[in-house]
Amino acid sequence: MMQTFRWLAALALAAVLPAALAQQYPARPVRMVVPFPAGGPADLVARLLSAKLGEIWGQPLVVENRGGAGGNIGTAAVAKAAPDGYTLLLTTSGLMSNPSLYKDTGFDPVRDFAPVTVVGNSATVVVRHPSLAGVDTMKDLERLAHRSKVDFATPGIGLAGHLSGELFKTITHVDMQPIPFAGAAPAIASVLSGQVKVGFMAVPTTVPHIKAGKLVAIAVTSPKRLAVLPDVPTVAESGYPGFQVDNMYGVLAPAGTPATVVRKLHGDILRVLERPEVRKALDGATIDIVGNSPEEFADYIRAETAKWAEVVKASGAKVE
Repeated sequence: MMQTFRWLAALALAAVLPAALAQQYPARPVRMVVPFPAGGPADLVARLLSAKLGEIWGQPLVVENRGGAGGNIGTAAVAKAAPDGYTLLLTTSGLMSNPSLYKDTGFDPVRDFAPVTVVGNSATVVVRHPSLAGVDTMKDLERLAHRSKVDFATPGIGLAGHLSGELFKTITHVDMQPIPFAGAAPAIASVLSGQVKVGFMAVPTTVPHIKAGKLVAIAVTSPKRLAVLPDVPTVAESGYPGFQVDNMYGVLAPAGTPATVVRKLHGDILRVLERPEVRKALDGATIDIVGNSPEEFADYIRAETAKWAEVVKASGAKVE
């Protein structure tokens, strides 16, 4: 009888533990790794979440910038972290492309993470230095690249800017060479100075320079024109149907993180994304809010990983 009682008690405890864990979480500060230097769009999103989730939790969400190797160093560190919800990753599209680009990233995007949600997407804008006269459309850029090799600046290997350029190469069969930099700021600086004449850049950090006339916008990679750049056509409407590349900003936890903790994280992030001041801040950064489910995010990761594997293979854009 006593053995039966203990068995029933154990079952009852097992049933309530997950709910209790989620109710108590977080009981101490949480760390969110951004695998890029401070100042870029991913850092902006992480710090916005940090401030608002900290208010909800009564516990700080500490942002840690851990850049290097196109985001692989910080991403691999989170993949190896304890699956307890106290180490999170603010990831970008490089999560799905880097395993094809690099010989060894140190992580598997499908196997090593518990997806929470995509916070939002933004576009890449193709820009040129004002001295590169006569290149005002993507067709102009294609013609130029058919005549001679064109270098293009990107904020890093595997990021949406780099991927946009590689996809354009595979569609047009032109000679274009990515020039990766360690983040958005130095990449933009290289085009502003004319060191590199063309850039595939994140919209949020590039728009001020376009508005000031220091850079000329050619096209955006979003499926529709952007309100902040209404006169700039999409790549798709510039003669390349179906062309779309997202700058994705999503939250992941290490694989094995309890489902109850993932659900709480998901619910709390959605609460943050519903706040008017957060929506205004993301809109100002030209980031479209998504807030999908963990299951939808997992499907997205699988599909995008397969998509970029094909593009990388076709373009030959390997990093040893």
